[in-house]
Amino acid sequence: MSKTQDTGGSYFDSHEFRELRNRINKILGFTLLTVIAFFMIMPYIWVVSTSLRTPAESFTVPPKWIPVDFDVSNYEMVFEEIPFWQQLGNSFFITFTVVIGQVITASLAGYAFARLTFPGRNIIFWIVLATLMIPGQATLIPVFILVTRVLGMGDTLAALIIPSLATAFGTFLLRQYFMQIPGDFEEAAMIDGANQWQIFQRIYLPLASPGMAILAVLTFNAKWNDYLTPLIFMNTEDRFPITLGIVRLQGYMGTGSISVVLAGIVLSTVPVIIIYILGQRYLLEGLMVGGLKG
Repeated sequence: MSKTQDTGGSYFDSHEFRELRNRINKILGFTLLTVIAFFMIMPYIWVVSTSLRTPAESFTVPPKWIPVDFDVSNYEMVFEEIPFWQQLGNSFFITFTVVIGQVITASLAGYAFARLTFPGRNIIFWIVLATLMIPGQATLIPVFILVTRVLGMGDTLAALIIPSLATAFGTFLLRQYFMQIPGDFEEAAMIDGANQWQIFQRIYLPLASPGMAILAVLTFNAKWNDYLTPLIFMNTEDRFPITLGIVRLQGYMGTGSISVVLAGIVLSTVPVIIIYILGQRYLLEGLMVGGLKG
């Protein structure tokens, strides 16, 4: 009996059993992630499918995943009804300017709050951090009055850029990255005669690049998909970002096909997908580094 129990116990502790258990866990994990990924991508598949349908087929019941007649004219109508390339260029200009501005301002402010010593540093930081609890919708009207009446930038691209150049979230994110960097690097650089700007530029910026990559991707996605701010600030069609243009596309088509609107949505998401594919490595690297530091 003792041999049987020892044999059974040794089997469950054996290398073969651990390999089998790990293999089963991997299969279950892969299956679960596949199901989650399918449900996440399913709405986008539906959007692409509907954008290729005829107006009559868009409202058929029960709906069909694969169009009976592929209608690419929906995409042609997008270019005919709105100045698509102009609005796409506006979105690129607004988004990239905001991304660059946020990375610069957040890195400077984050470094100051993390590594520099000055009176009231912690109080100022907590005040900045407290602004995260204020919804953006609550400050939208005051910002509108400031930009249009005080600065005189109403109905301009600058009205969508300047208020977004600095955010409390970006400052907080990069401050946390700078806080995790050992102070030994700074002390060694100061012994070698480096000043604060050289320490920031040559040591801390490269080490915090994963955090800046995360901030850039999140800012790009948020600003590219922003609809409410352009809706309030902009009036001229040639200055619209693509998000506002797509919504106006539905108005231009009257009670027409939803397929045309979804075709515009598909075209507008292509740049976001490309940016994500190009920056995926840096984003994952930043998340892994942040997780290890945490």
